[in-house]
Amino acid sequence: MTIENSPAPLRRRGEPMRRAVLAATVDLLAAEGLGGTTVAAVARAAGVHETSVYRRWKTRENLLLDALGSHADDALPAPDTGDVRQDLVQLMEAVADYLASPQGAALLHLGASPDAEAVEAERLPYWDARLRRGEDIVRRGVERGELDRDTDPRLVAETLAGPLFARVLLTGAPLDEGLARRIVDLTLDGARPRTG
Repeated sequence: MTIENSPAPLRRRGEPMRRAVLAATVDLLAAEGLGGTTVAAVARAAGVHETSVYRRWKTRENLLLDALGSHADDALPAPDTGDVRQDLVQLMEAVADYLASPQGAALLHLGASPDAEAVEAERLPYWDARLRRGEDIVRRGVERGELDRDTDPRLVAETLAGPLFARVLLTGAPLDEGLARRIVDLTLDGARPRTG
């Protein structure tokens, strides 16, 4: 998405400016990757002044996290079918699909990078908010008696997400069809109520 003759920046402010900048950021990530998504390129694509972007987000990393976080929130469901296994499979399939996209891979790499100090301050709150979706599903499963009452919802959510993150960040193995269901099955077998 190389922009040769960009139009003069528009005088966007507030929420319209934010939406335009976030959309441009997500689009550039898909077209140019993490390296090609600079603040200057985003500002040109959004039709705003570069200083406006810096004024609002302070750093490129903050901008990327905001754009990708908003995009991920829209892409990931919050299923509540009444069946913990089905809810977790739906959520993890959506996570796998998202992580297979350029935006999802960029989000994971950015959120896992220990190099950027600006990201470091946002890392824990950011991932905490995303893991809560899985935790909420697990809690409902515990309340319905589908899972053992001593089940640790955070640990289950981390256990489900871990293999997907490892494939994107470490091994490069494919996020193949059926992987999410296999991870959920493997994880839940250890969280079922015990009889006797």
